[in-house]
Amino acid sequence: MRIQLFGTCLVDTMFPETGEATLRLLRYFGVEVGYPAGQTCCGKPADSGGYSHESRIAARHFISVFEKTDDPIVIPSGSCASMVKNHYPELFRDDWQMREKAEAIARRTYELSQFLVHVLKAHEAGLTGKGKITYHASCQLTRELGVREEPRLLLKSLKGTDFIELPSADRCCGFGGIFMAKMPEISMALADEKVETIMSTGADVVTGCDHGCLMNIADALRRQGSPVKVKHIAAVLAEGLT
Repeated sequence: MRIQLFGTCLVDTMFPETGEATLRLLRYFGVEVGYPAGQTCCGKPADSGGYSHESRIAARHFISVFEKTDDPIVIPSGSCASMVKNHYPELFRDDWQMREKAEAIARRTYELSQFLVHVLKAHEAGLTGKGKITYHASCQLTRELGVREEPRLLLKSLKGTDFIELPSADRCCGFGGIFMAKMPEISMALADEKVETIMSTGADVVTGCDHGCLMNIADALRRQGSPVKVKHIAAVLAEGLT
């Protein structure tokens, strides 16, 4: 099997280790990974801010880059995957040619944990892990994509890992894209509340599928002097690969 990987802005610029972990995971399961040159942002930040013209420019570029093959598109981010799957067709609702292209791209797009569970059956592979892990369920991953159990299946399947369910796991961490920048006080308050819940679990690591959320949570953990580590689910899963 061959897929095309969309790296996302945050992974590309700030968290390259997540990209490396994603590659290791996919290759471990025998997947050939393509990484189309020219990929940039999916347009999510502009779309979240109401800048529809700018988000359409980014979407057109994304489509032009990824329409060159029929391979599945895998994205290690719930918000970016939702942008492509749910928002691209709506952005071009008045342009039937682009809407058809957007819908075709959307049908081929998977968030990483979706792909690992539904296509690769990675939760049945007997991967190993370590320590106590809890999981933050990001808003767009759960509410827009409907991805709720896939990350949990993957984490619960790790041999040697104690998975601890996070109370109110799908409650917002306060990131919300540019909301964090426009209303930092509210964002920080939500993040502090989330971190209190995380620390109450006694977990060594908190994981999730969106680096925006994880970045906000990590900042709140640092402010409170917590030793809890923050890792993308790709990094958690790849740690046990041999």
